[in-house]
Amino acid sequence: VNTGDDDAFYGMCVSPDIDTVTYTLAGVANAEHGWGRADETWATRDELARFYGRAWFNLGDRDMATQLYRTERLAAGARLSAITADVARAFGVCARVIPMSDDSVRTFVKLRGRKAIPFQDYFVRGHARGVVEAIELRGAEQARPAPGVTAAIRGSAATILAPSNPFVSLGPIFALRGVHAALRAARARVAAISPIIGGKTVKGPADKMLRGLGMEVSALGVARLYRDIASVFVLDRADRALAPEIERLGMRPVVTNTIMSTPARAARLAQVVLRAVGV
Repeated sequence: VNTGDDDAFYGMCVSPDIDTVTYTLAGVANAEHGWGRADETWATRDELARFYGRAWFNLGDRDMATQLYRTERLAAGARLSAITADVARAFGVCARVIPMSDDSVRTFVKLRGRKAIPFQDYFVRGHARGVVEAIELRGAEQARPAPGVTAAIRGSAATILAPSNPFVSLGPIFALRGVHAALRAARARVAAISPIIGGKTVKGPADKMLRGLGMEVSALGVARLYRDIASVFVLDRADRALAPEIERLGMRPVVTNTIMSTPARAARLAQVVLRAVGV
């Protein structure tokens, strides 16, 4: 799981992507928001507004319990990977959830006419406004993958690159030493799913980032980013006309419905992708 979005709020160490994955697997995620806990309350956030002003990054009362536990453990010297495993177990998650690194990597976004700002400031506080000129992954060159990351890629029956932002969700993971090489070696069983449908994203700023970075805003534009690490590229039916061009990249195009609007549709997409890589 990406940790480039991690940040500190109210003295707490927050790992948004890790928590979203853990809460989703535990069945306690807020499906309406796509982040945080279901049935959340906001008393602590509202009281904190007395001292800090109105919050632009929302943490609910239930969610704060996770942040407080993580912060205390980190201060005591525990590794993020160990803490993440303990949190997953506490929520009854059987799957292994691994942060990309125990080392600090922070994603900064450079907007036209402005200095680079942390990702949460760009995405949450700034509502992803502005023309993106560059993505900076500070600390990535020195960071090492967390224990089990490259082994998982080498030993898994399949690796699926989810329809996430290729620059700020998957990009920080790829940037870690050894990860890109492990994916390239496993390319025959790596599948990528396009986050772009009909020239737009369903959610998030991937289309804005592609455009700002001078790349084609399409499933084909994303496929070009993954051509050396994925042998299968899954695109939505709306983009079926791009399949021949993707095939010319040396990737096998798989056309299906990629919009996961319900758990049943998500399960069907997963089955299609797993079959495509022979699982």
